[in-house]
Amino acid sequence: MESIEKQLREEAKRLLVEKKVDVIVGYEKGTLPLCSVPCFISNPTDVEKLVWDFFCMQNLAKYVHDLLFQHKESQRNVKPEDKTRKVVGVVAKGCTSRSLVIHLQERQYDRDEVVIIGVPCTGYVAKEKMAERVSGEEILEERVEGNRVSVKTAGGVKDILLRDVIADNCLTCRFNNPVISDMMIGDKAPPMEADREYVQVDEFEKLPLEERWDYFTGEMSRCIRCYACRNACPSCYCKVCFVEQSRPNWVGIGEDQTDTQVFQIMRIFHTAGRCVDCGSCVEVCPMGVDLRKFLKKLDKDSFELFEHRAGVVLDEPAPLATFRDTDKEKFIFEPE
Repeated sequence: MESIEKQLREEAKRLLVEKKVDVIVGYEKGTLPLCSVPCFISNPTDVEKLVWDFFCMQNLAKYVHDLLFQHKESQRNVKPEDKTRKVVGVVAKGCTSRSLVIHLQERQYDRDEVVIIGVPCTGYVAKEKMAERVSGEEILEERVEGNRVSVKTAGGVKDILLRDVIADNCLTCRFNNPVISDMMIGDKAPPMEADREYVQVDEFEKLPLEERWDYFTGEMSRCIRCYACRNACPSCYCKVCFVEQSRPNWVGIGEDQTDTQVFQIMRIFHTAGRCVDCGSCVEVCPMGVDLRKFLKKLDKDSFELFEHRAGVVLDEPAPLATFRDTDKEKFIFEPE
């Protein structure tokens, strides 16, 4: 990790000094333990802030889109001769690179507007798994040594195997190395247990319909509609979200559970063929709602029905944006 951090800072500084980019989007140490947060560096002297560790959770593609979108909006009323171009550099692990590919496929910005600094990834620490290991106690300090993380709480110090607290989506990640990059930092990460990618979905599909629905309604009853999941998702970039529309009014603003269910169902289906399983929505949820199971189900369907994996091949259109004569149609005419 230290060697990757050193190379990352050197590369980021070079890009800024040579004015290849206007800003670098990366991670810096947060104010709380187990937390590395997004940072935006435009001054070459600030590259020492950049870190790369097991606490880099957020999918930074979200910020790339927002920065470029805001810049284009600011240029809307500028004279043609005064318009400026913005280039964003981004530290991209596997899932981040896939989200960038989706943005490019959906023509949210041009390829020459983003410089992708690829980094190998072996996963990030999941907040809920860590909380379970320390029985909910507040973590005061953390230190990673080899394959273990040492955490200090009011009750003392506890050593935990990193594997035991790595997020589920990371443990079965099929693309933990960037699928696209302009430069790669460090060696490629070893493959994860991708053959277990859909194990949880397979088990869930075996349950009776009533039990699956009960699980969904039970999970969504905890949702407080803070919209953190939407705000963290790189594939949720609509200028006006359907939940905020008034004509027509899709979702009420009250506490009716059906409104919450409609919001989550519509948001989940909006990510069909577009979810890269980065886990950002799960990590930012303050209520611990299990969103991944439903997103992963659509991911599995997308692969089995259309042989499509989200954000892997730049010139491959999304499954809902194209049609092939060989597409399976039984699920349309004979739904189970």
